[in-house]
Amino acid sequence: MFRFSLRFWILNGNIRGERRAVNKPENRAGWVLTGGRSSRMGTDKALISLDGRPLALRVADAVAGFCGVVSLVGDPARYAALGLPVIPDTFPGQGPLAGIEAALGATAADWNLVVACDMPALGSGIVGRLFESDGDCVLPQYEDGRVEPLCAVYHRRCHTGIRAALEAGVRKVTDALRRLESDGFAIRYLRVENEAPFANLNTPDEMQRYLNG
Repeated sequence: MFRFSLRFWILNGNIRGERRAVNKPENRAGWVLTGGRSSRMGTDKALISLDGRPLALRVADAVAGFCGVVSLVGDPARYAALGLPVIPDTFPGQGPLAGIEAALGATAADWNLVVACDMPALGSGIVGRLFESDGDCVLPQYEDGRVEPLCAVYHRRCHTGIRAALEAGVRKVTDALRRLESDGFAIRYLRVENEAPFANLNTPDEMQRYLNG
């Protein structure tokens, strides 16, 4: 019993110590996932102009106030003109989990906010709350239990587990997170009541509704 309690105290102390350090933007990185075929939109979502600014950069702007650096994950030849660092997927064509793996494999920061490029309503309030929460991975959870893994903070130590999941054929982010949790990683859920900040723009109709307010 004493041995277990001591181990728990040490682990808890480590997480809290790292969270104190995470308050410094230089220990954070932001990653915007530009991948995906955008088949329902009919054109590359990341490059769609919204109020005169590409959608990927609109999302990057929401992230930039909390992170030392913001980068894109996608095809460097396609997105370099946006003016941000761009890294390619290590597992091309394997979905958003591959984008998360690429980000965590390339990062120099301990704490990494990974977001999809099609969340223009994402605001600073939710980003700040994600960074303030304890855990190896922190992601929003709606009242009905659904989660939003494409607007989440991942510690870079999650990289090996996510890569192992991809190599095992896992493609759903939530399935990879369950594997991480079973391996002892601390997965934390931040309860949110409003889904609007995470609304994805997948079709021209959804884009028009967003523009019409």
